[in-house]
Amino acid sequence: MAKESMKAREVKRARLVARYAEKRLALKKIIATSEDPAAAYEAARKLQSIPKNANPIRLHNRCKITGRPKGYIRQFGISRIQFREMASAGLIPGVRKASW
Repeated sequence: MAKESMKAREVKRARLVARYAEKRLALKKIIATSEDPAAAYEAARKLQSIPKNANPIRLHNRCKITGRPKGYIRQFGISRIQFREMASAGLIPGVRKASW
């Protein structure tokens, strides 16, 4: 189990990303398409003033059950360990253990 503080930090980052998404997109568009170097420079300065945790790259997927950051299976939103336990118990519809 992950520490509660780590889970809370990820939730806080997700809120920040959502809050600044439009502003970041607009500034990045100005930087990429601007003919005027002064406008591009000003947009870059504004982009740097946005909090670092507002960058979507800083988000990390975590297991919804345990909070484990590694071994995450996107399709199910849980870690490989929880996936195996739940699949073996028959709690995930459509998933069976392979046998051949």
